[in-house]
Amino acid sequence: MKAVRVIVTGRVQGVFFRGSCKREANKLHIVGWVTNKPDGTVEAMFQGDDKDVDKMVEWSKHGPSMAKVNHILIEPVSPDSKVDKFNIV
Repeated sequence: MKAVRVIVTGRVQGVFFRGSCKREANKLHIVGWVTNKPDGTVEAMFQGDDKDVDKMVEWSKHGPSMAKVNHILIEPVSPDSKVDKFNIV
């Protein structure tokens, strides 16, 4: 089990980043959340099997087709056993 927090910068709001992120996470059986931040970034937490979390991180480096990701910050976090699905918050 692996969990990471990511902060994605660039043109990542208003391009269906959160909805696409949820769809990808559900395909990979990832739990966690994604949210728009007031500074224009997107923040997310991905939790699941190591290889699937790594795939979500790779997806976040480009996002949906209309996004333009400039930078992604990745931080390991402790897995949270209370998280059981992926939410847009």
